[in-house]
Amino acid sequence: MGKITVIIAHEYRTRVRSKWFIISTLLGPLGIALMIALPVAAALLTGDGAEGKIAVLDRTDSVGKQVVASDTAKYVTAGTDSEQQLAERVRSKEIQAYVIVPPDILDSGKLVLYSLGGSGLNFESSIQSDFEPLIVKARLLRAGTDTSVIGLVEQGVELSSLRITEKGIEEDSSEASAAIGYFAGFAIYILIFLYGTLVMRGVVEEKANRIVEVLASSVRPFEIMMGKVLGIGLVGLTQVIAWIVLGAAVIVIIGSVFGGSVTPDDLSGLSAGNPAQMAQAQQAMRIGEFAIPNLNIFSFLLFGLYFLLGYFIYATLFAAVGSAVDQESDAQSLTLPITLPIIFTIMFIGAVVSAPNSGLSVALSLFPLFTPILMTARIAATDVPWWQILASVILTTGAFVGAVWMAAKIYRIGILSYGKKPTIKDLVRWLR
Repeated sequence: MGKITVIIAHEYRTRVRSKWFIISTLLGPLGIALMIALPVAAALLTGDGAEGKIAVLDRTDSVGKQVVASDTAKYVTAGTDSEQQLAERVRSKEIQAYVIVPPDILDSGKLVLYSLGGSGLNFESSIQSDFEPLIVKARLLRAGTDTSVIGLVEQGVELSSLRITEKGIEEDSSEASAAIGYFAGFAIYILIFLYGTLVMRGVVEEKANRIVEVLASSVRPFEIMMGKVLGIGLVGLTQVIAWIVLGAAVIVIIGSVFGGSVTPDDLSGLSAGNPAQMAQAQQAMRIGEFAIPNLNIFSFLLFGLYFLLGYFIYATLFAAVGSAVDQESDAQSLTLPITLPIIFTIMFIGAVVSAPNSGLSVALSLFPLFTPILMTARIAATDVPWWQILASVILTTGAFVGAVWMAAKIYRIGILSYGKKPTIKDLVRWLR
């Protein structure tokens, strides 16, 4: 253990003091915040794709007028213009498009949109969403439905989800829990890939520079491998802790600046003729009221534990592959069996956070190669029974022991093998 400790200390000190580690640690939370904020900002800036007026050629003499009246900034009546004249106005870019409302719209439900194209799906969806409620209302009125009944139908239903705990009744923030679960699982995915490949790259560099030959003269190959894996793993854990602390600080700052900055009174002062401004204000209110689920210290400890377990499993396998090749480009075909399980977890993570207590989610999260990512997502999204957590830890630890056994047998032969690029068949032979 003394020799392994020396290698661990060397790997840890060398990488923690590097500029790459310091910069990535400080900018990590900012990068994560940008990953979340940029898609939202892009969606707000792009809007619905409307770049000009949309003329409505109404052949029902009712539905089209209501649509135009609902948003005069977006729609305009076609007046006496024919279809040919409207098409010419579109070509000259006087208007962006025109919509024909056929006389049988209440029966067929089919609108026709004419434009130069390229406006995007959001543009078409916004027009459909503007017409649809008015057409449905017109159908109900034609069927003789009372206006008070129509008003009740339009009110919709709002669901408040509460959870029963030992402390009493609490708000069940399912959406926030699912988002945090997805983010936590994806973070583990990125970290395993990042630090696992870092181990492989380090092994390849030492082998190419013949440094490993000097080390192997006084240290067993197994000790070299474990020292490198554990040292880089501690580097990753240090960065994760730093990101959690800095990320919590960023969340607190954002919450103090934006939380509750928009109130219902502010909405009453906005112009009713500016629906885009109203929508942004309402979105800000929803963000201010967004409930963050209660994550105790146990959840963060499990996050770190599953990161380490997942990292140790895959890093030892990456180290074995790195020892078998002379340059990093030769490792691509050999890393495919290692990376496939990680990629599969990202394919399953959406289904797991959507239904974290389903039989499929439980089974997938107990599979050792999937556990680090999927169990992390489940713990953030729901209350996972203790026996499942214990079982997942035991199974994943067993998988780590098996990975170490496999990697050690490949590493001790591959670390001093040069020249020929090994195949998967060669690796299987080395295992024997």
